[in-house]
Amino acid sequence: MFATILATLSCSRPAPIEHKTYTFHGKVEAVDAQTKSLKVNGEKVDGWMDAMTMDYKVDNPSILENLKPGDQITATVYDADEQLHNVQVIDAAKPTK
Repeated sequence: MFATILATLSCSRPAPIEHKTYTFHGKVEAVDAQTKSLKVNGEKVDGWMDAMTMDYKVDNPSILENLKPGDQITATVYDADEQLHNVQVIDAAKPTK
């Protein structure tokens, strides 16, 4: 009987919510390794957030070792989430597409 209840519950779980993704661009103003966050002057991301400077947590704190104020970055952001994912430094010497 327990197996039947367990099987029923596992089949009735709602599907995971998929969040819309956006591409984020901004300029690093400060790096805070202690709080695992960046202060970024971010450009407007249509459908997600207006242009503003604010603190963002990062999904991979090891990226903080390579960032410094003045770096231009790009990252992935998701609906209902103010964390930066897959942060990458934009090489100012390379033209953007």
